[in-house]
Amino acid sequence: MRARAHSPDSSFAILILLIFAGLLIAQNKSQPGSEVTQPSQAKTADAAELVKQGEKLNSEGKPDEAIALYERASQLDPNFYQAQLFLGVALDLEARYQEARQHLAQAIDLASEQQTVQALRVMAVSYTFEHNTDKASEYERRAFDLQYNWKQYADAAGTADELARIYLESGDLDNAFQWYQTGHLTALKKSNISDAEKALWNFRWEAAMSRITARRGQADKARQHLAAAKAMLDRAGNPDQMQFYPYLAGYVALYTGDLKTAIAELQKANQKDPFVLSLLAQAYEKSGDKTQAVDCYRKVLAINTHNPSNAFARPLAKKKVTELAPGAP
Repeated sequence: MRARAHSPDSSFAILILLIFAGLLIAQNKSQPGSEVTQPSQAKTADAAELVKQGEKLNSEGKPDEAIALYERASQLDPNFYQAQLFLGVALDLEARYQEARQHLAQAIDLASEQQTVQALRVMAVSYTFEHNTDKASEYERRAFDLQYNWKQYADAAGTADELARIYLESGDLDNAFQWYQTGHLTALKKSNISDAEKALWNFRWEAAMSRITARRGQADKARQHLAAAKAMLDRAGNPDQMQFYPYLAGYVALYTGDLKTAIAELQKANQKDPFVLSLLAQAYEKSGDKTQAVDCYRKVLAINTHNPSNAFARPLAKKKVTELAPGAP
């Protein structure tokens, strides 16, 4: 039997139908419930819930349980930024630094543009736990450059000051000075900066200089900068910043050898700040009160924040509790 010939128009119509059918098949494969490699929204929601539960456990002092939930979240959705970030943070607090940085590196890769600064600064803190200022500086500088290029000068100044503090508490006083100066000058670049904001950044500059000169052993200069910082607070009438003065006065007293004043001032500072507790512990230890020192160091270990304050306080507290109270739980 002779086959019927198709006209060019009918052949074209068949081709169109085939293409359309292929598009429908591809579309169906991309619908929820089909075989896809991307995590579903449901998995992401489940991962987010696990991270939320992990945060609660971490705040309750249950790091192992928190880590287990973060790991489940990251396995459920490997591309979930918060799961990688919080897992890295939790591992840092357990001194599992190499593992932590693997997850923090993934968090940086997964971060959105606005999340990138946070991820970079968290990585910097991770290196700060080990006083690795070269690597901490690398990530802080990247965060600073992003904020500066976005003309977010106040935020960039805060990042510069954070890096300066990392240098200061690591004993690199020259770099600390340079980055506190960078932070101060950057803050003043903000357009239409108010008098109150100028006063705040001038206070922070004097506060920085008081600590740097105290660490250099220049007691008279440290006290002059401390007095200037106090005068600025009194003029500005800023209660939010006034709370930091006892910490600042205690810091200067500790590093200029006035242990009695250091203890008195640090007792008035924020007792939930691990760095304040660490300074107070050092003052007690230097004055010969080992019992009070160990008590303060143990309080540090009960705090699970992930920031420069704890990055310096926590490793020291672990070391000191072992040295001063060997064999104690």
